[in-house]
Amino acid sequence: MQLRRGMGWASVTCVALSAWLLLSGSSTEAFRWPLPAWVPPPVTPADNPMSAAKVELGRHLFYDKRLSADQTQACASCHEQAKAFTDGQATAKGITGEVGHRSAMTLVNVAYLPTLTWANPHIKSLEVQALMPLFGAAPVEMGMAGKEQLLFERLRTEPRYVRLFAESFPREAAQGDAALYSLSTLTKAIAAFQRTLLSFNSPYDRYKYGGDAQAISASAKRGEALFFGEKLECYHCHGGFTFNDNLQHSRLPHAESGFHNTGLYNTDGKGAYPLHNPGIGEFTGEAQDMGKFRTASLRNIALTAPYMHDGSIRTLEDVLRLHYAKAGRASLSGKGPSPLRSELVMGFDISNAEVKDLVEFLHTLTDTEFLTNPKFSNPW
Repeated sequence: MQLRRGMGWASVTCVALSAWLLLSGSSTEAFRWPLPAWVPPPVTPADNPMSAAKVELGRHLFYDKRLSADQTQACASCHEQAKAFTDGQATAKGITGEVGHRSAMTLVNVAYLPTLTWANPHIKSLEVQALMPLFGAAPVEMGMAGKEQLLFERLRTEPRYVRLFAESFPREAAQGDAALYSLSTLTKAIAAFQRTLLSFNSPYDRYKYGGDAQAISASAKRGEALFFGEKLECYHCHGGFTFNDNLQHSRLPHAESGFHNTGLYNTDGKGAYPLHNPGIGEFTGEAQDMGKFRTASLRNIALTAPYMHDGSIRTLEDVLRLHYAKAGRASLSGKGPSPLRSELVMGFDISNAEVKDLVEFLHTLTDTEFLTNPKFSNPW
């Protein structure tokens, strides 16, 4: 490297640093999150900084059926953009036809979640979570366990990936194919794409934060009052800009994490849930954690039916009338309300008109721009 005459050691250091940054794939220009001013940026892992190239690679991988053993399913098979990145099924089905016990969760604003999945409090990283559908065996989803080399052979032969992997991971590219095509780069790219699935342009956002008084109807405004009132207590678990109580972001000193038993089941009169769906108690070993599942976000909730962790409630109206209004659906089973249900699930009286208003409000959380944004669509 030739240096201009008169350059001091500080200048030499800057030149060397700039060269290293280019080679390492880092950038002095921060990734620009497409967010309104009232939404804080997400937190990203130090070892997986965001870049436009990495996001584009992740989008290709997310929609690529070569990531499943028989090449019939992609991540997008259970997470469809038009359904707010769910699949419209009660529970998800893998390539073998095996049906899981839980509903495919929405990926809306997943960048703000400190814990992933319905009931595993230990899965805190999108990079780690991506391994579960790829290689998990209980249930089998994409069925790639033991087929890692086959997976990377498929990716290496795709011309688009030759460019996208090299652009996204230049440091690994300099180390050779084994470093470039790896579980590390694969999961980092998918996670980067998922972090861009941001939905903050619903009619309610335009009303609440944009000052557009006409963005939602009078019925929805009455529903808003019910939602944030003490009669129904909805906002206690579904508050904040993500409409849940699981949150981390760049302006929050500590992550907030909420798992709750809503009284959906009471199979033994003592609060038991079905054996295949016991909630986080499966991992904590604590009896009081029976039936506790992560709070779901209500953004785009009108598109994510059926509801609850096992897809066992068909409509929003039924969620209100036959579950929360009854202090948990288990109270209708003949064994009474679950003694383990959250103290916030106490039941309430609600009229048909109030149900209509509240559902109208929930529909204002639908972000149609998000559902059709080409940046989130299938690039193939």
